[in-house]
This record gives sequence, structure tokens and C-alpha cells, in this order.
Amino acid sequence: MRTVLKGRNLPSQSHHRTRSDHASEVAEDYVEAIAEAISENGICRAVDLVRHFDVTHATVSNTISRLQRDGLVVTEPYQPITLTAQGKRMATKARNRHEVVRTFLLRIGVSETTATVDSEGIEHHVSDETLRAMKRVMKDGIPASD
Repeated sequence: MRTVLKGRNLPSQSHHRTRSDHASEVAEDYVEAIAEAISENGICRAVDLVRHFDVTHATVSNTISRLQRDGLVVTEPYQPITLTAQGKRMATKARNRHEVVRTFLLRIGVSETTATVDSEGIEHHVSDETLRAMKRVMKDGIPASD
């Protein structure tokens, strides 16, 4: 399947990118939530994530195991969860992307509630190019069209 965009045929790489984005969404959400809990409380425990995501302890445990396997977190049974350097970098990047998208939506007139909810999903799928364009528009306004 090919996607036609402005007269050019593009392979269905957009679908591949979307699948890839979905695969990293959970990891990004979790490391961002862990960083936030550590920032606010000094530590992050599994129960904090259970409450934050409104999921079962088993779901959090399985996800934390995957994050540990992938080198993003460190934890032991009944111990707090900490981020590795890689996990901290991912959390910072996710937080920054989230804030750019949220701020952009607020600037174009989206309500605070909707901007907060929408930015949570958009942040995982927006490209670096689109993020740069959002930042430019917030700084310089919308460029004149040709």
C-alpha cells in the first residue's frame, strides 16, 4: 500500500512509524510517571504507578519488569523504583515533547482540559519536525503561505 502526499508516493512507512510509536508509548508514559513521582515524593513505588495509571499491581509489575529488562529502571522486590540514566533521558524527552504539544494546543485556543488530555496521546506520535514547527509557530507565529 502506498500513501500519496502532495503528488509524491510514499511507502506505507507512516504505518510502520505509528506501530513503532505505539510500542514505545507505555515505556515513555511509565518513565515519565516515575520521574514525576520521584520529583514530588522523593521515591516511586509500584503502588504510585497503580494509582497513577488506574491499573492492577500485576500490570505495573509486568511493565516494570519489561522496563528493567530494557535498561530503563532499577528495582528489587518491595523496593522503590529508580530510573537509569537511559530512563531519565527518556523521561525528560517525553516530558519536553508533552509540554511543547500541550502549550501549542493551548496557544491555538484548545481548552486546558482538552489540551492536557490530547497532548498525552499526541506527544507519542508527533515527529521531531512537527515539534520544531510547533515551537516556531509559538515563537514567530504562523508563516505566510505561498
